[in-house]
Amino acid sequence: MSTGSEDKSQFWPGSRVGILLIHGLGGTPVELRFVAQALARAGHTVYCCQLAGHCGTPEELRRSTWHEWYASVEEAHDRLKENCDVVLAGGLSMGGILALHLAQNRPEEVHGLLLFAPTLKLDGWSMPWHSKILQYVRPLPIRLEIDLAEREPYGIKDERVRRIVVSSMQAGDSASAGVFSTPVRSFGHFNSLVAAVKPNLGMIKQPALIVHPREDDMASLKNAQYLQAHLGGLVDTLVLDDSYHIVTLDQQRHLVAERAEHFVGWIGTRYASLLSNAGHAAKGAAAE
Repeated sequence: MSTGSEDKSQFWPGSRVGILLIHGLGGTPVELRFVAQALARAGHTVYCCQLAGHCGTPEELRRSTWHEWYASVEEAHDRLKENCDVVLAGGLSMGGILALHLAQNRPEEVHGLLLFAPTLKLDGWSMPWHSKILQYVRPLPIRLEIDLAEREPYGIKDERVRRIVVSSMQAGDSASAGVFSTPVRSFGHFNSLVAAVKPNLGMIKQPALIVHPREDDMASLKNAQYLQAHLGGLVDTLVLDDSYHIVTLDQQRHLVAERAEHFVGWIGTRYASLLSNAGHAAKGAAAE
């Protein structure tokens, strides 16, 4: 899906086990690079895709829709399937919800889920009072030109990393740090995405790893608890005690990467056994 800007997606070739990682609303693939590189070092194929309308100007983000964001995810998934027999999908914040939607629509082609601070509702401790109203916003035919500025601590507890991210944001480097403000129109599309995914969570039978911080400044732990209770398959949950929302960059990013690597390894081993058994069965049938 074309965004009008240079594609900042990142791809690491590897084994026949692939991982699709999806950034959050107003974010960039850089948010996931630390975890992606750890998974790539473990030998897996990893693709951090860029969503339509992102990594460019605020106007490009404002014009984009959740259907276009999701189309970017399907295109990235198609690319991974060309190289991989087993594919996991995951993401940060809204990226996790897009991964869930992919699992709903392609249940036979998504074999596991990696959900990092998945966000159904913006109800974290640093969110302003009007965030409660935002959850009712939906896309409208009229143009909403209002943008909401990002707030301290910007989802990051690690002060050194936060300074780097804020410096990039102030320099206007949206490709590295995301946008400094998010259009209200985009929140409307985010809400529509959640409304499409939430009623059918029970149909998602794939194993899922949820990593969520207890002190999430943007999306409270209730988001993870809701998903844990309503997803239809096995759920492994890790609650972090020293991170804020952007867990893939924050103080416990090494722990996040380690748990993700372990989960992907388990999924890969599980399906390798199934594929091997299916191959032996096919050979036996052919011999008969």
